[in-house]
Order: sequence, then structure tokens, then C-alpha cells
Amino acid sequence: MNMEINPSEYKILIVDDVMSNVLLLKVLLTNEKFAIATANNGQQALEQVEKEHPDLVLLDVMMPDLSGFEVAQRLKSNPDTADIPIIFLTALNSTTDIVKGFQVGANDFISKPFNKEELIIRVTHQISLVAAKRIILKKTEELQRTIAGRDKLYSVIAHDLRSPMGSIKMVLNMLILNLPVEKIGTEMHELLTMANRTTEDVFSLLDNLLKWTKSQIGNLNVVYQDIDAVEVMDGVIDVFNMIAGLKKITIREEKPEKLPVCADIDMLKTVIRNLLSNAIKFSNENSEVLVKMEEQGDMVVVSVKDNGCGIDEEGQKKLLHTDTHFSTFGTNNEEGSGLGLLLCQDFVVKNGGKLWFTSKQGEGSTFYFSIPLKK
Repeated sequence: MNMEINPSEYKILIVDDVMSNVLLLKVLLTNEKFAIATANNGQQALEQVEKEHPDLVLLDVMMPDLSGFEVAQRLKSNPDTADIPIIFLTALNSTTDIVKGFQVGANDFISKPFNKEELIIRVTHQISLVAAKRIILKKTEELQRTIAGRDKLYSVIAHDLRSPMGSIKMVLNMLILNLPVEKIGTEMHELLTMANRTTEDVFSLLDNLLKWTKSQIGNLNVVYQDIDAVEVMDGVIDVFNMIAGLKKITIREEKPEKLPVCADIDMLKTVIRNLLSNAIKFSNENSEVLVKMEEQGDMVVVSVKDNGCGIDEEGQKKLLHTDTHFSTFGTNNEEGSGLGLLLCQDFVVKNGGKLWFTSKQGEGSTFYFSIPLKK
């Protein structure tokens, strides 16, 4: 491992009942700038570990009171000291010794009389592993704090903006239904329509953001219910008929009478809503969006097909991957966040199905998802 370590930040405990060995090791390692603690027998070694909290223990195997193996076993059985690496110093070069050493948790061996270079290399190697572990721990903690902060922020944003946006959305819906073009003139009507559409988009983005955050933090439980997928679909389409109408798009359905599924109704609605919203966003005026529902084996497959601008091959590769968070503009330059599809994928998988698509640039896209049929 090629890591820059600062030896003075690491403490090594040397344990040997022969004083001259202790002194020799101490001199060699002090020259390398390591901090050193020493012990002359097994009992003392255990006390020193508790007091000094070393980063590495050099442990002689043959000691009169407690053997090195026993000391190692005690250190490994205590959760506070179990992670401290141990290098055994052994005069016996027998295989059984080495096997026993690894069984009790040795990280490495150095045989006596030791070679100075070998000692330094083996010690430095263990210390660099400790250093790497520390960096990983530190980074992980930082990352967890960052993620927690981000999720909290998302949650607050989505939650606190949702109610006021909901009110604005209702007001605009009312206005657009009660103020015909004849009354307010084309220009005002167009502005009102645009404001209405923008509000719808922002509202569903906030909704997605809230659900995505909850899903990622794991606060979103799947509540399975026996529902009729056709009925759920009809409900969502009703809402979108007006939005589609504003862009002169018809939504056509091909479906059986009913399709019983066992799924989370909110998640199912979110998926259908996102796919329809995308289809309308990427469709050209005076075209149609086809929604199909059918049984395929033990699954219900729903597809939403538009004849819009389609997705180029580069874009197709990036879609449905969190890391390449990809979005494009709709046919009226409506902006997408790319979050909706990730959410759909997440929800469909949580309900035991999968999400996929086919698309051709300039010809349109079809998005499919499956959920298990209720037998």
C-alpha cells in the first residue's frame, strides 16, 4: 500500500520477557519515529494495552506466565481490543506454531533472530492498514453526516413547499375551468395555461422529492393492498385528461375490464402519474398517448407509449441510473428532473416488478412496468 503515514502518530507495544530483545526492538522502531510502549510479560502486556491503547502489538510467543497465544486470545475476545493487529515474534519456525498463531488472530509473524529490514517492512505494512482503516472510517462518518443533512433538507423543502404549491395549483385549476378564452382573451388564457402547467410540474416534482427522500432513508413502507389496477389507472388518467387537453393530446386506453393486483396503491399511482406526465411532456401537439394494460403470465404489464421526440442512444444508456441523473427538455421545452423515473423504478421494484423502455429518437418512447397479478 502506498500510503504516506506519519509514524509518530502510531504507538507500538513491544512485549518480550527478554530485556535485550525489548531494547533492540525499541531502538529500531524509535529510529523509525514510532511511539513505543513496552511490557515484560503477558499480564503486563494486557495492562499496557488497556492503558496505552497501542495501534500494533509485537508479541513474543514464549513467555513464562502467559504465552503470547493466550495474550492474543484475550485481546481478540475483548471487543475494545479485538481490532488491534498483532505480529508474533517467534523463535520456533515450526508450522504448528504459525497455524496456532493465525488461529488466535495473528496478523503476521517475524521469526527471531529478526532481520532489521524485514521487521520494519512488516510493521509499516500493518500500520498502513490501520491508517487506511482510519481514513475509511472518517470518510464514512463524514459521508453519513452529509447524507443525513441532505435528506433532512430534501424532506423539509418538499414538505414545506407542498401545501402552498397545492393551494396555488387548486386556484389555477379553478381559474382555468371558469375563465373561458372568450372572457379573458387568448393571451391571458395562454399565460394562465402556462402557469397551470408549471404549477402541476412543480407540485409533482415536490411530491416525487418527498417520496424519493423517504424511500432512500427507508421511511417508506410498502403497504400491499388488493386493488384493481384498471381502476387505479382510470383515476390517474382522469386527472391527466385536462393537462393533456391543454396540449391537444388524447390519451387512449387499451385495457381489460379489471386486473386484480396486490400492490401499494400510492406507489402505483406515483408510477403511472410520472410515466403519463413524461409521455405528455415529450409528445407533440395533436398526437396521442396510448396506455395499455395486459396480463402476461403471472404479471400485469402496463405500457405508456408516446409519439414524441424519443431519446437518443446516449441518453438511453444514462436513463434509470442514479449516478448519471439524466434529463432532457419536452417538446414545449418543459424541463424534466430525471428524478421521476428513478422513483418509478424504485417503487416498481419494491412492488415486485420491473421497469423498462424502448425508444427511438424522433419517433417516441414506450415505457413499460410490471407488477405481480393477484391470483
